Amino acid sequence: MKMIMAESQEAKSAYTLVRSLQKRFADKLSSLSKEIGQDRAFQEVTWLRDEGFHGGGSRFESRDTLLFNTGSVNVSQVHYDEIPEKNLKSATAISTIIHPKNPHVPSIHIHISLTELRDGSAYWRLMADLNPSILNEDDKVAFDNALRDLAGGTYKEGKIQGEKYFDIPALKRKRGVSHFYLENYKTHDKEQDLELAKSFGEGIIDTYVEIITAAFKSRTEISEADRQEQLSYHTLYLFQVLTLDRGTTSGLLIHDQNDVGIMGSLPSHINKELLKSWSSKVQAPQDELVVSLSNCLGDDGAVDVETKIKLANAVREHYKKYPQALSMQASGNTIPSTVGNHKD
Repeated sequence: MKMIMAESQEAKSAYTLVRSLQKRFADKLSSLSKEIGQDRAFQEVTWLRDEGFHGGGSRFESRDTLLFNTGSVNVSQVHYDEIPEKNLKSATAISTIIHPKNPHVPSIHIHISLTELRDGSAYWRLMADLNPSILNEDDKVAFDNALRDLAGGTYKEGKIQGEKYFDIPALKRKRGVSHFYLENYKTHDKEQDLELAKSFGEGIIDTYVEIITAAFKSRTEISEADRQEQLSYHTLYLFQVLTLDRGTTSGLLIHDQNDVGIMGSLPSHINKELLKSWSSKVQAPQDELVVSLSNCLGDDGAVDVETKIKLANAVREHYKKYPQALSMQASGNTIPSTVGNHKD
């Protein structure tokens, strides 16, 4: 069945935007693969929400194993135009994470979305964070400067919320080194809001591609210690995403029709024993969640498709058992009621 699009013009414009950003990013990364990698373009995989009746989406996945550990550029649109009981009318998003294979080349996470509510109101969410396994100060400065220029008057607020959202209290550190998170953003000028989302998305994509192109070409010496540091950081990344990231958890709780896509943010391997050791550092009942996640992994720490499905189910079962634990997840200054919006 074909994917049915949302009805409102605002949702249609948002979908056109996120699809254009998806193409921009996938094309640039595929060009990089052609230039210095295996010349293997990102490939599209699609999924449908309720057989397409309530939308769906697509993701472009990396296929170049020389350049990328994992990479996924996801776009989705879920809508309930014909169900007036639901608070959510539509949700349109691009969410992407790229994990380069070289430990000296930083990962990136970008999320841009429009949420449209039944009462006619709508708001944007803009996120971007640079995630190096091994810090390079020049990369951080370039990314910080890009965020400052692209965000304009929203930079201060986005930086404050980002520093809060990506904090990992149990480990006394943050995920990533440069953060921006603007939640519930809207002004009286919808066209201007759309333009901010567009210019922010295009600019941060271009900045990241510039950073990694230079890094791939110049940082070619890799030691075993570098690889171990990357493995430890990838473990921290998975820990943050599956125990603290509100967007990931919300997506898994709303439906189970895109588990592999939602888990596209995860690296290919982690340190299972390191992950399990962190169960002693988190408050109950999150210690049970960390142990459950560890038990989904084999001794080699591989995060393959079968493992991603196991991890998704572990997260879902945990919050069904302990719904109060949702309050322990990360947030900016505003906590979006994402799961509640999907309920009748």
